[in-house]
Amino acid sequence: MPIKSDRWIRRLAQEQKMIEPFVETQQREGVISYGLSSYGYDIRVADEYKIFTNVHTAIVDPKHFDARSFVEYRGEICVIPPNSFALARSVEYFRVPRNILTICMGKSTYARCGIIVNVTPFEPEWEGFVTLEISNTSPLPARVYSNEGICQVVFLEADEVCEVSYKDKKGKYQAQQGIVLPRV
Repeated sequence: MPIKSDRWIRRLAQEQKMIEPFVETQQREGVISYGLSSYGYDIRVADEYKIFTNVHTAIVDPKHFDARSFVEYRGEICVIPPNSFALARSVEYFRVPRNILTICMGKSTYARCGIIVNVTPFEPEWEGFVTLEISNTSPLPARVYSNEGICQVVFLEADEVCEVSYKDKKGKYQAQQGIVLPRV
C-alpha cells in the first residue's frame, strides 16, 4: 500500500470531491497549519464541540452512552478541562474512494501540549464529516483553536479493490453530518 503524494490528493480532491472544502496549499501564517501537505492533508476542527462533563456522575459506556455527559459549545476557542476530552468535527467533508484507506494522526503542535487527537481510519467508501476525539492529558485547561489544523490524514492506496466497503456494509457512521456519539 503506497502512501499517496500531494499531486494525487489534489487530483482526487478536484476530480472526485474527495475533500470539501479543499485547501490546495498548506496555510501556516499565524495559525496551526492546515491544507495540503507533501504526503497528506491537515484537516481543521470546526467551531462545534461537545465537552465531556461528569455533572450527572454517569459511567462512560459505549453501548449505552448518555448524551447528557456532554456540554455543547460553539466558538473560536474551546477550552478542554484538565484530564478530560471533547468531541468535535472536521471542517472538511470526506468521500474516500473504494481502493483507499486513510490513517489520521494528531498534529505535533497539540501533542507537545498534551493534547491528543484520536481518529479511527477512514475505510474505503466512507464519507462524512470526521468526528474528532480531543483529549487533554495535562493537569491544566487546554485551548483548541477552531478553523485551524488539528490532525493529518495520510492516504494509502491498495493494490486491489476491497470486496466489501464501508458503504457496502452500511456502516453506522456513514454520511455523518455533525458530531456523532457512539452507536452500537
